[in-house]
Amino acid sequence: MVKRKKRKPRELSKPARPADLASFLTPPFTAKHVGPALAHYTNAINNFGQSDWEGCIAKAGKFVEALLKAIANHCNVTFEAGRKFKVDRLMNDLTQLPHGSFDDSLRLLIPRACRVIYDIASNRGARHDPDEVNPNSMDANVVVPLASWLLAEAIRFAQKGSVDPSDAELMVESLTERRYSVVEKIEGRVYLHAKKKSAVEVALVVLGQQHPRRMGRPALMAAVRRNGFSQNNANLALTRISKYIDED
Repeated sequence: MVKRKKRKPRELSKPARPADLASFLTPPFTAKHVGPALAHYTNAINNFGQSDWEGCIAKAGKFVEALLKAIANHCNVTFEAGRKFKVDRLMNDLTQLPHGSFDDSLRLLIPRACRVIYDIASNRGARHDPDEVNPNSMDANVVVPLASWLLAEAIRFAQKGSVDPSDAELMVESLTERRYSVVEKIEGRVYLHAKKKSAVEVALVVLGQQHPRRMGRPALMAAVRRNGFSQNNANLALTRISKYIDED
């Protein structure tokens, strides 16, 4: 078993930013791989909040790649760079490390959880049969919590003895809770869940969600009013963005 030197506890900052999380991961993991992992994770969360399921799943797959590289580097497991890099091979190599050589979280738990995300991203992801229910939404709802767990587990390992597991989870949740379900679509109706929003912003979001289908003024008016605006505010907003409205 590899022994690590004890470090002094670090202060937790809330809400956590990617830079904050990076300081909790380096060392033992190298900044070369931690930086991209956090960037892909943050992008996945942002895409999830915007209901961009395909983008969310794709970025989660990239997050897994970067995280596995960071772990492999720590565990002295070699891997090829560029197009020769094989995620499946690296996951297998990590799980085949001898018992007791490295923490079970690094050689078993994290690689196995990474496989779930990577299989979704690479084997299904944005591909689906047009005659079947689109799985991207439910896949994204599996991928995001699992990616958050992976990041929390990596922090827990990196700060073992310094940060309680529940504190590691809180750090990751502070990145995600403000971005969940900013835009929600229920039975074709669009809702913008933002603390501060204008009628114009709501109208533009609705049009963006409707694209490439057309949407006339009456339907757009109704959508803005459903988001909590008066008839007068909705009318004024639609006047301001009239060039984007289908008036045929």
